[in-house]
Amino acid sequence: MTTLRDAETGTMSKGPTRAHWWILVVIAGAQLMVVLDSTIMIIALPSAQHSLGFSNTDRQWVVTAYTLAFGGFLLLGGRISDMFGPKRTLMTGVVGFALASAVGGAAQTTLMLIGARGLQGLFGALLAPSVLSILTSTFSKPHERGRAFGIYATIAIAGSAFGLILGGFLTQYVDWRWCLYVNLPIAGLVAFGAFTMIPDRKGTPGVRLDVLGVFLGCGGLVALVYGLGQAGADGWASSDVIAPLLAAVALLSSFVFWQSKGPNPLLPLRIVKNRNRAGSYLTIMLAVTGMFGTFLFLTYLLQTVDHYSPLKTGLAFLPLVALNAFAATQIASRLMPRVPTRMLVVPGLLLAALGVALFTRLTPDASYVTHVLPTELLLGLGLGIAIVPCISTATQNADPSDVGVTSAMTNTSQQIGASIGTALLNTIAATATASYLVSHRRIGDEIARATVHGYATASAWAAGIFVFAALVAGLLINVHPGRQRAPAQDVAPSLDLGAEGAVP
Repeated sequence: MTTLRDAETGTMSKGPTRAHWWILVVIAGAQLMVVLDSTIMIIALPSAQHSLGFSNTDRQWVVTAYTLAFGGFLLLGGRISDMFGPKRTLMTGVVGFALASAVGGAAQTTLMLIGARGLQGLFGALLAPSVLSILTSTFSKPHERGRAFGIYATIAIAGSAFGLILGGFLTQYVDWRWCLYVNLPIAGLVAFGAFTMIPDRKGTPGVRLDVLGVFLGCGGLVALVYGLGQAGADGWASSDVIAPLLAAVALLSSFVFWQSKGPNPLLPLRIVKNRNRAGSYLTIMLAVTGMFGTFLFLTYLLQTVDHYSPLKTGLAFLPLVALNAFAATQIASRLMPRVPTRMLVVPGLLLAALGVALFTRLTPDASYVTHVLPTELLLGLGLGIAIVPCISTATQNADPSDVGVTSAMTNTSQQIGASIGTALLNTIAATATASYLVSHRRIGDEIARATVHGYATASAWAAGIFVFAALVAGLLINVHPGRQRAPAQDVAPSLDLGAEGAVP
């Protein structure tokens, strides 16, 4: 049987050992911790708002502070992983994440809670690239790699939905603060497992940090999400919307220019010049944009219109979680070694688009079984099939010095999608709701109808985003994981992905 050292260096092996699968358990725990916190506070927000007395405007930042810090600093975390090695970076991130969770759970003011959420995102950005780096180097065979990535992708997607379930349970039966304290025992187990089971690997010499790139990239993302979020309250023509959106364009354009000219780029453009990898990143970002917005619509629909309890709201997501897990581990991971990647991704995203499109038929008296459940089933099935091969393609066959940043870009795509989905789709929903109320009387039934009309309108946009993601995947991703690798000197870099699934 292969040894752990063999897995790290990418040599041929007979298959993973039991130790490999224990490593998968450890890094799956780390990934679960960071994805739980992208959604676990959503259901807890009303209780936290009542406890700390923050405004509706501040409420959105309890969620967005986490996703923005996570997405904005992931590339920096990837470079730090390259510098110091994934094991050290993973352990530092886990410990810091636990401390930030403890501060957030003990928060006595709004600023303290939002700051702690930002710190959670920062340390999450440190540990997440290490998770993918270790996963990529541990599993090299296409079949075992497919199974490992199936488990990872299940956690990456279904973990967000499970966060809603756990958040509902803790909020209803314990206290909203335990939505943050729950990270402490998970972090303790992950830190112990990482220390005892994951082999140490030295960092890559010569890697340097790009501080200006961090400022430009993260600043551009913050400006973009802030501008999209303000549009719902102030209107798209407001200076409070136009100014940050223009600043976002300027900062992100400067970021791209600097990455092409700077001596130590945060995101080496050679990574995204690879057509398959760039297509995977863009597809993941678009898919998560639609997915995250839909999660929020479901949460507020069930709680504010259907008057579900926090726990019942969380449990209503179980069909989505279950079918997503089945699709990722039993369908996508089994077909990946045999089927061209886009033949999985495109149909999966179109299924998700169909599911979200069903939300356009929503009415205030629509039942869960006839209107919500079909959307959940199609969304869970479609994303389970589509995301696994995208993540695998995005992280395969990177240059050894770029393994960390390549993995980080995968997570960055998810977090940017989550931030944009939260801001953009909720802005569309709020605008549609306000327009409906202008032309209708503001009485009880009409307010509910206006709210549902807003969700239905935004769902049409979400469905369009999924269709656009399918188009991007169909045009850019051209990989057959089961295809035999040609001699290295005869293979163009853009066609080198997925031949054997091994990191050089």
